[in-house]
Amino acid sequence: MSNPFLKQVFNKDKTFRPKRKFEPGTQRFELHKRAQASLNAGLDLRLAVQLPPGEDLNDWVAVHVVDFFNRVNLIYGTISDGCTERSCPVMSGGPKYEYRWQDERRFRKPTALSAPRYMDLLMDWIEVQINNEEVFPTNVGTPFPKNFLQTVRKILSRLFRVFVHVYIHHFDRIAQMGSEAHVNTCYKHFYYFVTEFSLIDPKELEPLKEMTSRMCH
Repeated sequence: MSNPFLKQVFNKDKTFRPKRKFEPGTQRFELHKRAQASLNAGLDLRLAVQLPPGEDLNDWVAVHVVDFFNRVNLIYGTISDGCTERSCPVMSGGPKYEYRWQDERRFRKPTALSAPRYMDLLMDWIEVQINNEEVFPTNVGTPFPKNFLQTVRKILSRLFRVFVHVYIHHFDRIAQMGSEAHVNTCYKHFYYFVTEFSLIDPKELEPLKEMTSRMCH
């Protein structure tokens, strides 16, 4: 394991969360394998995110949301030791963008939090969503809830904020670890996916607009 990015990931046990697995033999497992095979084959990311003929959009989206959660979680984990209450007292993306936390329980009103606190709440919240059978059903034939894509939009918008914070405030750490290419590929994959299916409001994408235009167009 000579890759410094992977070394850092595997050394930081505390950043690992239970990965949502797709059970072998299920339709979603097959979709997950197909999506991974496309990436491993070096297929153009723009093409790799397109819905395969005959497949259900919700299934395709569910597979990718879980995958993006796992990947973004690992990316943040690699820089989390440099993202502290002191270094990042506000969850932000530069001076123009501040992100406030809101949920259905403790924080019913948008609340300013430090970046590490925000990230912790965010990852816990997403984990609950994707492990809830009523939101992300695993059994083939079990219908997705009517508000599934609405929930997905919220998850992906919030995951995008992790990219914003990491790129704007911690990119030197990413570059220092030699994992810039890996993170850029993850970001491009994410960007092409959310724009292919209009899953994030274009206003949310503003903070990384210049970088995205260089990287993805």
